[in-house]
Amino acid sequence: MKNNYLASLLKLSVVVAFILVHGGSVFAQSQNITGTVTDDQGGALPGATVVVKGTTTGTSTDVGGKFALSVAPDAILQVTYIGFLAQEVRVDGNSELNMRLAPDSRQLNEVVVTALNIKREQKSLGYATQTVSGEALLEARPNNFAQALAGKVAGLNLISPGSGPVNSTRISLRGDNSLNPNGNNALIVLDGVPMNSGLTSSGVSSAYGAGSGNDVPVDFGNGIADINPDDIASITVLKGASATALYGSRAANGALIITTKTGARKTKGLGVTVNSNYSVNTVLQWPEFQYEYGQGTGRSFNAAGEPYYSYGASEDGASTGGTSSAFGPRFEGQEYFQYDPVTQAQSAERRPWRPYKDNVTGFFRTGSTLTNSVALEGGTETTSARASVTHSQNEWIMPNTGFERLTAALSLNHAVSPKLKLGGKVNFTNRTSDNLPATGYNNQSVSYFMIFQNPNVPLDAYRTIWKYGQEELDQVHPFSSFIDNPYLIAQEMINSVDTRTTVGNLSATYEFSPKFDLLVRSGIAMTQEEREQRRPYSTANFQRGYYKQQDISNYEVNTDALFTYHQDLGQHFNVRASIGANRMDRRFRGIDGVVRDLVIPGVYKLTNGVSSPLLTATTTNRRINSVYALTSWSFDDKIFLDLTGRNDWSSTLPSQNNSFFYPAVSTSFILNELVPMPNSISLAKLRLSAAQVGNDTEPYRTRKYYGRSDFAGAGSLPTTLYNTNFKPEITTSFEAGVEYLMFQGRIGADLTVYQNTTRNQILEVPLDPTTGYGRAVLNAGEVRNRGVEVVLNTRPIDNNAFKWRNTVTWARNRNRVLSLADGLEDQQVIGTGGTATLLATVGGTTGDIWGFGFDRSPDGQIIYNKDGLPVQPADIKYIGRAFADWKGGFLNEFSYKNFRLSVLVDGQYGGIIYSQTHHKMMEQGKLKSTLPGRAENGIVGDGVVLNADGTYSPNTVSVIPAAYYAEYYRRANIESNSFDASFLKLRETRLEYTLPPPCWPAPRR
Repeated sequence: MKNNYLASLLKLSVVVAFILVHGGSVFAQSQNITGTVTDDQGGALPGATVVVKGTTTGTSTDVGGKFALSVAPDAILQVTYIGFLAQEVRVDGNSELNMRLAPDSRQLNEVVVTALNIKREQKSLGYATQTVSGEALLEARPNNFAQALAGKVAGLNLISPGSGPVNSTRISLRGDNSLNPNGNNALIVLDGVPMNSGLTSSGVSSAYGAGSGNDVPVDFGNGIADINPDDIASITVLKGASATALYGSRAANGALIITTKTGARKTKGLGVTVNSNYSVNTVLQWPEFQYEYGQGTGRSFNAAGEPYYSYGASEDGASTGGTSSAFGPRFEGQEYFQYDPVTQAQSAERRPWRPYKDNVTGFFRTGSTLTNSVALEGGTETTSARASVTHSQNEWIMPNTGFERLTAALSLNHAVSPKLKLGGKVNFTNRTSDNLPATGYNNQSVSYFMIFQNPNVPLDAYRTIWKYGQEELDQVHPFSSFIDNPYLIAQEMINSVDTRTTVGNLSATYEFSPKFDLLVRSGIAMTQEEREQRRPYSTANFQRGYYKQQDISNYEVNTDALFTYHQDLGQHFNVRASIGANRMDRRFRGIDGVVRDLVIPGVYKLTNGVSSPLLTATTTNRRINSVYALTSWSFDDKIFLDLTGRNDWSSTLPSQNNSFFYPAVSTSFILNELVPMPNSISLAKLRLSAAQVGNDTEPYRTRKYYGRSDFAGAGSLPTTLYNTNFKPEITTSFEAGVEYLMFQGRIGADLTVYQNTTRNQILEVPLDPTTGYGRAVLNAGEVRNRGVEVVLNTRPIDNNAFKWRNTVTWARNRNRVLSLADGLEDQQVIGTGGTATLLATVGGTTGDIWGFGFDRSPDGQIIYNKDGLPVQPADIKYIGRAFADWKGGFLNEFSYKNFRLSVLVDGQYGGIIYSQTHHKMMEQGKLKSTLPGRAENGIVGDGVVLNADGTYSPNTVSVIPAAYYAEYYRRANIESNSFDASFLKLRETRLEYTLPPPCWPAPRR
C-alpha cells in the first residue's frame, strides 16, 4: 500500500514539473487573428459565422464583414453564410485572413421532378410547383401519407370521410373544375406510373337506409392508402394545366409526382436504416351530451301529473322505455323500474334513476399503430440498389377494427455501359383487415347507436350480445328493435378485406451521343382485392342474415417512349426537345355474390342461402393512345420558354370526336439577372403560362348497352340515354407568378394567380320519363376557378447554436358556374346528403348547399305559426357554400444544438358543414343545447308571427321542449343544422433529439 502511494506521488511530481517548465510555451501558442468575409464580388457579408473546427469557439462578422478571434496557430476555421457554400481555412500562423464565399447555386438551381419524371431546374419552370420531402411526411406519421400534406401545400384540398383506419382520400388542387364530383381528382404518379385513386364501391351509395332492407356503405380505402411513406423520397405537386399537360386528360386537375427512394449513396458501403414508430389515436371531440334528463318523450306523466319512467308496463304506469328521445324525468335520485341486463327483462324492484356518462365514450378505445421498417441500400459506381420491408399493425378506436399492412419495395439501377442505363422499381403492398367499420346514418353503424343511446342506459345493457337460449338467432337490443346492439355491430357485422397492390416499372435509357438519348419505360399498377360482408340474424335490416362477397381485379399498364435532343446553340442559347408516345390500357373486373336469408345462422358461404346466390359481373376496358412533344429554350440561363403539345385518342369517346389536342406554353424570366436590383435580392423570377387540357369520360356511354338483370340469361333496358356525338371536356388555364429569394435565402416568397375554365362538361342530366329514359349524357356546362396562392419561407435566426425556420402557405379559390345544360332551369344536382343538396346554379358554385330553412320577416326574424312553431317554407333555398374562403398553414421549426422542435398549424376560414347527427340528437334531446325550457316545460321561440293584415308581432306562444326542438331542428331544416366550417388546428408537433456520432476509434488498416 505504501509503495503504491509513493509511486503515485512520484508520477504527480513529474506532471507538475512538466507543467511548470513547459506551461509558458503551451499557453503562448494562442494568437489573435482578424479577417474579412466577402462574397465573390467583394461585397461584405455581415452576420457570417466563423467557428474553430471541432470546437464551439466562434464569432460572427460585423456589418462590414469583419471578425476577430483568438485561436491556435494550426487551427482550422469554418465559415458559413446562408446562400453561400461553406469554406474551411487553415490559420497556419497568419494574423489576418480574408475569405471570399461562392454562392450556393443549389439553392437557386434546385432540381424538381416534373411531368413524365423529367428533372428540371426550379428556376427554369414557368409554372408553380411545390415539393414536399419524404422526411416531412414522417414528422407525425399518419396511416395515409396524403394526410401529411395538409397545411404544407398551397391550393391542395384533402376530402376524406373520416370513415375508419384506411378511409379513402380525394385530393383536389385549385378547386373543383367539373360538375361531376368524381371528376375533380388530382392524378397520383408513383415513380412514373399513374395510379388509379378511385374507390370501388361496396355496392351501397347512400347510408340513409336504416330499416329499409339496405346494407350500409363500407369504405375499404383507395390506392392512395397503400403508398408507404417510409419509401417516399419526395412529392412534387404540379398544380396547373401547363405543368401537367404532358400527362394528358388524366391530369386535367393537377398531379402529385411521387418519387421513391433509391440506393444511391454519397458514401461507399452498405447502408442500413431501421425505423420504429408508435402512434396513438383518440376521439378528438365528442358532442356535448346532456346528462340531466333521461329517456322519455316529455309527454308521459303518472297519476300525480309528474313525469315518470318505466321499462315495460309496471305499477307506475305504461312503458316509456321504447323511445329514443331523452325528454324524460330529471335525474334527482328517484327510483324507477328499469332494464336488468342479468335477467334481460324489467328489474324486480325499482332502481336509482341515474345517468351513465361513459355509456357512449366507454365503448371506444385508444387506438394505436405500430410501424417497423428496415431498409438496405448500397451500390458501386455503376450499380445502386435499395430494398425495404415495412410492417404496420393498427388497432382502431372502435373495438375489433383495424388493419395490418406489409409493404416491400425494391429499386435497382445499373449502368450497363456509359451509354446504356437500366432501372427498375417495384412496390408491393398487402393490406388485410378482419373488420372495417361501416359508415353513415344507418342502424348498422356504431355512429347510429351513438346518436340513439340514452343517458340512463349503461353499456352493460348491451355487453351480452344474444338473448339467453337464442344465441345466433336473436340479439339483445332492449329498447328498440330499430337500434342494433353496438357489440353485435363490432363483433358480428364483419367487413373484411384482403388487398394486394403492385406498382412497378422497368426503364432503359440509351445515350446515342451527348446530344441524343432515348428513354423506354413500361409500368404497371395492379390491385387484387377480396372483400366479405357478414350480417348475422336479427339485425334491423336482415332478420335472417346476409352475406356478400366481392372479388375485384383492377390493373393498368402504361408504356411510353421519349426521344430527347439537347444542344447548346452558341454561347447564349440552349435547347432541349423531346418527342414521345404513350399507350395506356386499363381493365377492371368485378364479381359480386350475394345471398339473403341464411339457412344456418353464423355460416357465411354463398351456398348457405335459402335461395341461390345472386351473382353479378362487371367488366370495363379502356385505352388511350397518345403522342406528345416538348421543347425547352434557354437564353443565358436568364430567359426560359417551354412549348408542349399532346394528342390523345380515347376509346371512351365517339370515333368522330375521340381525338383531341391540347397545347401549353410557359416562360420564366430571371429578373435579377436581366435588370439591376439590390444585392439583397438573390433571385427574382417572373412566371407566365397558358395551357389547354382535354378530358374524356367513363366507358360505354356512346352506344346502347343493356344492363344486368337478376335473372339468368336476361338483361335490363338502359335508363340513361347514350350520346353518339359528345366531345371531350376542355379546360383552359392561365397562370402568372413571381418568386423571390432575399437576404441570401433568409426570405423566400412565391406568389401565384391563376384562372381555370372548363367547358363541354360531360354530364348526366334528367329527362322527362315519357321519353323512355330517366337521364341523358351530353356536353353542357362551364365552370371557372380563379385563385391566389402564397408560399412564404423565412429564416429569422440561423447560427450554429440556434436556428428558426418557418413556412407559411395560403390559398384562396373562387369557383363559379358560368353555364348549365339547356332545359335544366339553371340548376344541376351534384349530390345529396340526407335532405341537403349540392346544387349548381348559374352564378353560383359547385359547392353550394341548398335545402329548407326558416321563413323570415323582412328584418330577418324567424316567422312562427299560431302553434308557436317555426313556419315550414314551401321551397328550398340557398343555405351556404361548402368551400372555404381561404385555407392556410404555418410551420415553425426550432433547432438548438441536437434538439429540434417543429409545430404545424393549419386552418381555414369560411364555408359551412351540414350535420345529420346534430339534427337527430337535437330532435331527441341528447345535447346540452336542448336543456333550455325544460325546467319550465315550455319554450317561446325567438321570432315573430305574421298577422292577418300583413304586419308582424312578437311570438308569445309557449311550446313543450320535445315538440319545439323536434320542429326547429327537423331533418329537412338544413339551415338550423349547418355550422361555420372555419377552424384552426394544431396539426403536428414533433420534438426530436439527434444522438451525437459515437466516438469510436478508427479501425486499424
